[in-house]
Amino acid sequence: MESAFRELSAEILTLLQGDEVLLLNFDGEDSDFVRFNRNAIRQAGHVHQQRLQLTLIDGRHQAAAAFQLCGQRAQDLEQARAVLDTLRQQLPFLPDDPYINYAGEPHDTVQRKTGSFAPACDTVSGIIAAARGLDLVGLWSSGEMASGFANSLGQFNWYSRASFNLDWSFYHQGDKAVKQDYAGFDWQQELFEEKIARARETLPLLAGPPRSIEPGRYRVFLTPAALYELTTLLGWGGFDLKSHRTAQTPLLRMIREGVTLHPGVSLTEHHAAGLAPPFTRAGFIKPQCVELIRDGVYQDCLADARSASEYGTTVNCDQEYPQSLQIGAGELPAAEALRALDTGLYISNLWYCNYSDRSHCRITGMTRFACLWVENGRIVAPVNVMRFDETLYTILGSGLLALTREREHLFDSSTYERRSQDSALLPGALVEGFTLTL
Repeated sequence: MESAFRELSAEILTLLQGDEVLLLNFDGEDSDFVRFNRNAIRQAGHVHQQRLQLTLIDGRHQAAAAFQLCGQRAQDLEQARAVLDTLRQQLPFLPDDPYINYAGEPHDTVQRKTGSFAPACDTVSGIIAAARGLDLVGLWSSGEMASGFANSLGQFNWYSRASFNLDWSFYHQGDKAVKQDYAGFDWQQELFEEKIARARETLPLLAGPPRSIEPGRYRVFLTPAALYELTTLLGWGGFDLKSHRTAQTPLLRMIREGVTLHPGVSLTEHHAAGLAPPFTRAGFIKPQCVELIRDGVYQDCLADARSASEYGTTVNCDQEYPQSLQIGAGELPAAEALRALDTGLYISNLWYCNYSDRSHCRITGMTRFACLWVENGRIVAPVNVMRFDETLYTILGSGLLALTREREHLFDSSTYERRSQDSALLPGALVEGFTLTL
């Protein structure tokens, strides 16, 4: 894919006229997908696709369009020529864009990162063998994802990375299930089998009568997967420069009132450790990391090319939400989470999360799958689905008791148009005073 993009982009750039500037963005993937049901393969397939976006700029006017590449250079070049002609015809009719912003100094980069995992057919055989006797339902995706950038100023960037993501559940019956994830760059069968062993221990507990508990404030342990649902919601508006300057961020109290989180909480957008490319679609090179919150205190915003132009700051991201979020580890060993919880709720997953009071960063949602009641450090019974309503200033602030020493790499499993490049590295969280409403 790299050589094909390099050669095609060089030919397309020869088609420019006058003072035109052209930005080329390439997105490609070479992915395997396997769907499981009842611990058997129900659907398997392979996707190889390549997409090219052209952004034509002339003065303060710009227009963009994208199309799928077929892999035949002559045909792809002819289609690019037609798209370029269409954009050129549109430009005179477009209003001036005051926030056009693209990299003016060429900075070439090439990164190719491989993974360490067997072909999908071999790995899937190991998954089925390890889960024998269980009703495994889920999706496996793996392979290489690639991004490229080139412009008429002489810049060329390339990034490719191989990864895998397995998102699955073990069903007992009805809505009783244990949901788990395993994602990364180096498949370790032993680690996967440890997850299976924990699920085998939990599933029999779901067979007992579920317990109903009264609304109130409880001591809870949030797994990394549960915390991921909260941080994903927070990412939409919580850290972008535009929302901060227009006072629409859910973290408004941190900015205007100096409210802080627990001093043990640090959030970083770690571009160098995620799946997304280290350059933006406007050609800017991302910093390795951006400190969003350090020791509970808000530090910096994410600024894309347009916001950086509008507010006179430096570009540090491609899109103004975290794509490679990390929360720093704590001191609590994950193996001691139940003992530390003592009596309360072990929350494996959350869903349907949304803001109930955005200006106070208050979030509501539902517990999901294996939500368990714990007494004296021992699981007693599953708990019926409950709704929660709590502010992040409690979850990661005044109510936070500990973060786990171990963190889990979680990849967004969505595959709309192509595999997502969003990921997070998160610990589990022990929280006091978590509010359940019904």
